[in-house]
Parts: sequence; structure tokens; C-alpha cells
Amino acid sequence: MNFRRGKASEEPEINFIPLIDVLLVIIIFLVVSATFSRIKELQINLPTADATQQQDRPLVIHVGIDASGKTVVNDTPLTDPSVEAITLALRRAAGSGKEPTIIISADAKTTHQSVVNVMEAARQANLTHITFATQSRGL
Repeated sequence: MNFRRGKASEEPEINFIPLIDVLLVIIIFLVVSATFSRIKELQINLPTADATQQQDRPLVIHVGIDASGKTVVNDTPLTDPSVEAITLALRRAAGSGKEPTIIISADAKTTHQSVVNVMEAARQANLTHITFATQSRGL
């Protein structure tokens, strides 16, 4: 028996707006409480500074290579551009310095092989900190 012949049945709807409001309040509460509890957990030991103590400056070795492949180590020109001669010059320039930095200043028209020779010499001398000097363009 169907007593509701003329009435159309309505489908039940779920209203999501109150659910979204409640979830937003919960999320805000969790974010605020998590932030405050995180600040309380941090234990920072700040370093102390001593103004009288002088910092050691790192040793820098300047290596210049011109377009013809001539090499200069700390303003001392090398007559022999071989890897062995450059290695000896780098070891002399490093001396007993702790972890020196090699700055390679190569001409733009220098061959790649000249730069690779200096890098190989630094590897053979166990000098691992190498950087290249560049010139910025005026914009």
C-alpha cells in the first residue's frame, strides 16, 4: 500500500557549513596550542663572544693564468707550466697553513688545459678548497 501517491519524496541533505565552522575552530586551536608548546620545548644555548680574541684569517693562494698559459702563484711567475712545477709552487705557498683556499684567476681566452693543470696540481698537493675569480658585468 502506498499512502503517499501524490507527494514527491525529498532526499535528505547534509548541511556542511556548520561542520566546516567547527573544523576551522578546531584547526585554529590546534595550530595555536602547537606553536606555544613548541616554544616551551626549545632549549637554546647561545654562544658567548670574546672581543679580545682575534680570528685566524684563512690562507689564500692566488693563482693567475694569462691567455698564453703563463702561470703566476702569489705574484711569483713560474717558468715551467707543468703540473709538477705548479704543485711545488702551491706547496711552498701553502707552507704549514691550515686548509688554504686557492683562487684561480684565469684570462677569458686561457685554454682549459691550463686551468685543469692548476686544478690537478692542487689535487696532488692535497689542497681541496678551490674557487674561481670572476668579473661582474656592469648592467
